[in-house]
Amino acid sequence: MFRTALRTVLAHKARLLMTVLAVMLGVAFVSGTLVFTDTIGNAFRGQSAKSFKDVAVAVTSHDNRDNGEKDEGGKSPGLSRETVEKLGAVDGVASVTGRVSGFAGVAYADGKLIGNGWSNTGSNFAPGANGEDAAYTFTDGSGPTRDDRIALDKSSADKGGYQVGERVRVATNGPVKEYTLSGVFTTEDGAVNAGGSLVLFDTAVAQKLYLEPGYFMDVTLTAAPGASDHAILTEVKGLIGENAEAQTGKQLADRQAADIESSVSSLNQMLLAFAAIALFVGVFLISNTFTMLVAQRTRELALLRAVGASRRQVKRSVLAEAAVVGAIASAVGFLLGLGLAIGLRSAMGAFGAKMPAGPLVISPTAVGAAFAVGVLITLVAAWLPARRAAKIPPVAAMSSVHAVATTRSLVVRNSIGAVLTLLGAVVIVAGASAGADDGRLLIGAGAFLTMIGVIVLIPLLSRPVIALVRPALLRVFGVAGKLAGQNAVRNPRRTGATASALAIGLTLVTGLTVIGVTVGQAVDRMTTDNIKADYLVTMASGGPLDESALTALEKVSGVSALSAQQATSLKIKGEYRSASAVTPGDIEKLFAFKDVSGSLGTLAQGAIAVADKTAESNGWKPGDTVEVTYNDGESARLRIGAVYAGNEFLSPVVISRDLISPHEAKPYIPEVWVAVDGGATSAHERALVDALGNNPGITFMDRQDIRNTYGGFINTALNIMYGLLAMALIIAVLGVVNTLAMSVFERQQEIGMLRAIGLDRAKVKRMIRLEAVVISVFGAVIGVVLGSFLAWAIGETLKDSIPGYALVVPWDRIGIFLALAGVVGVLAALWPARSAARLDMLTAIKTE
Repeated sequence: MFRTALRTVLAHKARLLMTVLAVMLGVAFVSGTLVFTDTIGNAFRGQSAKSFKDVAVAVTSHDNRDNGEKDEGGKSPGLSRETVEKLGAVDGVASVTGRVSGFAGVAYADGKLIGNGWSNTGSNFAPGANGEDAAYTFTDGSGPTRDDRIALDKSSADKGGYQVGERVRVATNGPVKEYTLSGVFTTEDGAVNAGGSLVLFDTAVAQKLYLEPGYFMDVTLTAAPGASDHAILTEVKGLIGENAEAQTGKQLADRQAADIESSVSSLNQMLLAFAAIALFVGVFLISNTFTMLVAQRTRELALLRAVGASRRQVKRSVLAEAAVVGAIASAVGFLLGLGLAIGLRSAMGAFGAKMPAGPLVISPTAVGAAFAVGVLITLVAAWLPARRAAKIPPVAAMSSVHAVATTRSLVVRNSIGAVLTLLGAVVIVAGASAGADDGRLLIGAGAFLTMIGVIVLIPLLSRPVIALVRPALLRVFGVAGKLAGQNAVRNPRRTGATASALAIGLTLVTGLTVIGVTVGQAVDRMTTDNIKADYLVTMASGGPLDESALTALEKVSGVSALSAQQATSLKIKGEYRSASAVTPGDIEKLFAFKDVSGSLGTLAQGAIAVADKTAESNGWKPGDTVEVTYNDGESARLRIGAVYAGNEFLSPVVISRDLISPHEAKPYIPEVWVAVDGGATSAHERALVDALGNNPGITFMDRQDIRNTYGGFINTALNIMYGLLAMALIIAVLGVVNTLAMSVFERQQEIGMLRAIGLDRAKVKRMIRLEAVVISVFGAVIGVVLGSFLAWAIGETLKDSIPGYALVVPWDRIGIFLALAGVVGVLAALWPARSAARLDMLTAIKTE
């Protein structure tokens, strides 16, 4: 029987092509994901191990100046020079290196920042006794040893066109300064590999910029030959106190490796989830193919039964065919997956993310998973057709007509589908009512049940739904339209299986689109409703602005209101609460405060303002007095001067900067908001930029930019999801092509008769195309309806956490989806329609 199965595969290789393609694409997605994530994980782990290869012990300090904690040395910004010298004197230590780091960036020739802010780093050049820093390899010049010198990583120097000896403007959290470039170096630093930059300063300059003179954030120790890392670690722990943490280089490398593994695992799971969707869609194509092959080979299979083959042997024969197809598709898909992994790695470099060097990792898991998934999916999809094949009676050899499904089997199928759909819908509604994470879990389970139920019911739904458009097809396209409508429902199971693949893809696409558009509009309303300011000024790194920026902006002509939003915290009723320290009087001109009870003017009199939810949960009202503890440990009793409706751009407690300033030596100012006379203009923005020295590390956003920033995150996420779902949609399109091609093959005699009685080639083509469009749009409609329902349910769980959330159905995009489904139908029908139109009339009529 295996030889029979193999001959059958070879005999029907053209008809099995789409099945091979579907499995191949799904396997390529799986194997490509596994190989890619294994490769980047191995590369980053190798980089991490290389970075800590010579490190015996690493010490990391914690700045405790503002948290009220004290170690044996009192409040400290880090590890002092004296402590570092003690660490260097520990028995077995060969060398000790102290580091400080923070934000530093340089610009392209046009003044734009090289990198994206968070990946722009500054650190100190720490030469050893030989005058070299082991962490960096200089390709030109040397390290900075004076306060007016810097060194720059080679990638950034090339991007900016900087040469040794030239003056370079460097942005930090303070004003821009110019330095002379003393050297260019290469490095395996992660920030540089991520597309950022690394600026090296003289140690004293870096300490002044990022910490305090004489202090370090991190210290690494190397061991003398024969010394024990653990013995050094034990002694080091006794010297650093509670303000720092020490671990061996191996422990640090292992921890980073675990962090890398966790990050790669998350990426792996996300990509595999979309691969699973693609494979799930492929199941319908495979099942459809084998169902049609079994139907077309009824006489052949019945003859096998007649000459002695048992039901089990027939079933095994069909499954053996599926296994052969799955194995071939898996092999080709795995090779395609290797190409995909290489392409993804190259794409990361094209987008500025430099990958550490390392070989392509092809693990046994990736190979095994590829073949197991490909063969298993094919066998599962072919099981029902194989079961039907085994039921073909020997008497069917006398006729080419295969027995149709019994009424009982259809009743059972539709009953199961109805129960699953109803149960899933009930679970989804229950999840929407429950809300939060628990509700979303219920919705996920309900969505699975509903989707399975709808897939089971689709053959039943196809007749009434397609019947609605058949009159329009007849009126517009005549006989070709009438025949297309009839052909689309001739075999409801086949139509349903084909439409199901598209329905699954459109369900996910529609659900994501409705949620994305709804959240996007809610965020947009949040921006427009809460902000009066014309500009938001921030650091590109996301770090704090220097207070000098406030002073400079206050002097700009045309500024009508200006306030920092200084991030701080206050301990009230034993609980730390985030607070925004602002400028009274100006803050009301920069933000829209709604439903205010009391007066915001009391901020200037030493009172605080509280958001309504915070006030309600604590039973506060204007006029109440609360005990407040500042970050330096001092306490005061402050009056609540106002209660306002929560504003997403402000903390739940608002206080005057004048009250906070005495208690914080170095304010943390992530944002400055500015209003100008006459609103935002290019002239106003130019004046603000010039006031801060044209600093490439500072970003200026007007209200539209703010809206675009928040909306951009959502659009980017949607585009990524669309891209990942593209594989499933491609497989669904292959399903339409496959169904039509095999349908044309088994309807050759019918098409020949239609040609004989006067249906010309153009109308035959039109009939096939319209049939494809009807099936495609039918699947798309089911997907759009189900996707919108799921989006509503998920939205109900989100609305409490997103102010102003209100479901938005993007009819324009849904219309585009349906139109694209029609286009997909037309494109999918090109080859089958051409084949049908080119059939020889007499030959087709003689076909059995």
